[in-house]
Amino acid sequence: VQLQAYGGGLVQAGGSLRVSCAASTSWFSITAMGWHRQAPGKQRELVASITSGGSTNYADSVKGRFTISRDNAKNTVYLQMNSLKPEDTAVYYCAAKEGILAPVMHWGQGTQVTVSS
Repeated sequence: VQLQAYGGGLVQAGGSLRVSCAASTSWFSITAMGWHRQAPGKQRELVASITSGGSTNYADSVKGRFTISRDNAKNTVYLQMNSLKPEDTAVYYCAAKEGILAPVMHWGQGTQVTVSS
């Protein structure tokens, strides 16, 4: 599975951005996709995920502000980020979990999101 991330950039606090992640394969082999982020000096953390069944999960820090969604026809997952805060500044990585019995994580290249105060 190859993942291509799009979007990101620079935005002022309170603004919005959307990042997209296109997978090279259909949802047939992917059980979940999500976004992780890593800020300088911090560990990578899960931001949001969506399963093949449509269940979503969010980090407490982004609940109510971020929305993850998918377009099955385009094999693409989106992360809509609203009410952005400077602490959301990080490199955002798309990830996909493939397989059930022995799942494998695939990672896309990171995309920088910078929120200015």
